[in-house]
Amino acid sequence: MKEAKTEITLEDLRNGSDKALKQVYEENREKFLNFARRYHLSDEENIDVYQDAYIIFYDNVMNGKVESFTSSIATYLFGIGKYLIFDRMKKNKKKVSSKFDLAIVGREDELVSSFEMEEPELTTEQTLLQKHFGTLGKQCRELLTLFYYRGYTIQEIMKAENYNSENVVKAAKSRCMKTLRERIQANNVQ
Repeated sequence: MKEAKTEITLEDLRNGSDKALKQVYEENREKFLNFARRYHLSDEENIDVYQDAYIIFYDNVMNGKVESFTSSIATYLFGIGKYLIFDRMKKNKKKVSSKFDLAIVGREDELVSSFEMEEPELTTEQTLLQKHFGTLGKQCRELLTLFYYRGYTIQEIMKAENYNSENVVKAAKSRCMKTLRERIQANNVQ
């Protein structure tokens, strides 16, 4: 039943329903702000990031970039927001915890190094994911980053990475995930 609500909401959004747009904005705002606080930006910056993420979300829906959601609307919106947070941290030269893709973050800033001491230890699963994600080929890392981290749709990845069709993107994503799972499982057997 939740899936039906997501599809109806997406259709309402496409039709420009003020009620649906307001509902998505309001239902996710506090949740996002609570989520964003862990990155040590100011409350004003977090609000700005949420508003920017919502605008990108809205544009993606209205421009037809989103045909359906492979996850919830909140997950899609948070994916956009997380990328914007990291982008802002890079501009502020703050360090991102090792749980995340450090390739997009600027050099460590001595003023915020104390924040890193507050970060919890990585779980076993997070450590394995970090270790084995780095062993994937460049194309797999980029594809998985675009899909899971930046929240790109299959169609957006197809255009951005010059794939021939959606099926090629889906197959490549599937192969990359299979390889990653196999490497993690092989590590657990040892």
